[in-house]
Amino acid sequence: MSGSGTNPFEQGLDPNPANYVPLQPTTFLPRTAEVYPDRIAVIHGDKQLTYRELQDRCRRLADVLRERGIGKGDVVALMGANTPEALECHYGVPMAGAVLNPLNTRLDAKIIAFILDHGEAKILITDTEFSPVIKEALTLVKTKPLVIDIDDPMLSQMGPPNGGQGERLGEMDYEAFIAPGDPAYAWPGVEDEWQSIMLSYTSGTTGDPKGVVTHARGAYLNTMGNGAVWAMPKFPVYLWTLPMFHAAGWCFPWTVTLMAGTHVCLRRVEAGAIFKSIADNQVTHMCGAPIVLSTLINASNEDRTAFEHTVNVFTAGAAPPPAVLRGTEAMGFDVTHVYGLTEVFGPSAVNAWHPEWDALPADEKARIKARQGVGYPTLDYGLMVADGDTMEPVARDGETMGEIFMRGNTVMSGYLKNPAATEAAFAGGWFHTGDLAVWHPDGYVEIKDRSKDIIISGGENISSVEVEAAIYDHPDVVEAAVVALPHEKWGETPRAYVGLRPGAEAGEKDIIAWCRDRLAHFKCPTSVVFMELPKTSTGKIQKFKLREMATPE
Repeated sequence: MSGSGTNPFEQGLDPNPANYVPLQPTTFLPRTAEVYPDRIAVIHGDKQLTYRELQDRCRRLADVLRERGIGKGDVVALMGANTPEALECHYGVPMAGAVLNPLNTRLDAKIIAFILDHGEAKILITDTEFSPVIKEALTLVKTKPLVIDIDDPMLSQMGPPNGGQGERLGEMDYEAFIAPGDPAYAWPGVEDEWQSIMLSYTSGTTGDPKGVVTHARGAYLNTMGNGAVWAMPKFPVYLWTLPMFHAAGWCFPWTVTLMAGTHVCLRRVEAGAIFKSIADNQVTHMCGAPIVLSTLINASNEDRTAFEHTVNVFTAGAAPPPAVLRGTEAMGFDVTHVYGLTEVFGPSAVNAWHPEWDALPADEKARIKARQGVGYPTLDYGLMVADGDTMEPVARDGETMGEIFMRGNTVMSGYLKNPAATEAAFAGGWFHTGDLAVWHPDGYVEIKDRSKDIIISGGENISSVEVEAAIYDHPDVVEAAVVALPHEKWGETPRAYVGLRPGAEAGEKDIIAWCRDRLAHFKCPTSVVFMELPKTSTGKIQKFKLREMATPE
């Protein structure tokens, strides 16, 4: 902020508590709780919370954390399903001044242990559904955090996988933990907009998790951006089909509250549960990877529940096939394609729709809708496609390939304890996404490839290098490369191309089983092709040729 002396016109016009308050998204909760205290904030099965009750619980959590000595710079990890407790952590932890670290519930114990140690989590709040993997992870950590259990009664009503009463691992359960907290706790707010609010881990090109640190200012602005680009009306009913651990739920824990909406919790993304919730709760908005759309299209008649209103859907990840877009919209869903990364708070570009496109043929509409689009207004129009080396913008001809770069207030602070990766990500004053795209004449971006070799399967990032490393450890393997294979349900899955040692007899099932013993199952190849891999004259594997070969059978 500028002060006296920097500009003669502004002399004596310094920022002060009356005209400057650091931006932070947690302020949306007390505002909505004051204006609409009796409005339903959360629905979870038969359980409902008003905004007055939600605020009380979040304040209790914040107060208890402070009493436990948790404050600025401390990390609280969360291993949770989409339940009220997970939502409360998105408020209570920042309100204590601490940093929330949501864990991907699909990760294996070794990676979870690495994240807990790397982030130096002081407290781990964990849903008992995930006790098996957390129990193993806690045997691997160097420093064990205080463990608090979320014991959700709805879990006992669910079938496999992991249905029933999960094992308690902690000192106490969540309800007992927050019980002594003060519902009138008043948090002082962040000292600076740059204060860290979230720590999210994402795969890197080497397969090692990188801790993405995001700040209060960006979270506030992206929260506002979500509402603006979606034209979200007052009182939306939002169904949690998107995991809250994905980039802070794309900031929707805060956006829905800003709009005084209702958070409808959903433990598992299953067609029957989604359709029923839409019909019972009159859901108006939901988010998710293309797999969510495929799940709905391919649902059995028994799983379908009719509804007569339009449901707005944000989808991101591998571009949905035109057939999926057509099929979803035919069922009453209005799909908007967005694009982003964990490093930019989730969605930061949107396929902003033009009304005149409605008159186009269905195939043409689907083709346009599959584009990643233009930058959020809160990204300050800091989106370009440029040469990866010179950073000169490419021609807007829809053909010239370049890398997507971003710049603005909704870009991360950087990678935790990784200055080299941070410096590389911000080289030249722009964030390097690593995604390769073309730029159309109308300014819309369309991704064509990923220079990071990241495979997006069901909305989850999979590092091909990590999978290759596991395959190379097999005693029969000489060479291996992993690329994305288009998949109707998951968007993409890993396909492995493998060269065996002379005389080796390993088969496809052997390689897949080998990987499943070493990696989270969603990272494992779904198919294996044995061949001599194409290489350059210097012996480098030509992955682009393998990508061309990777087509569904």
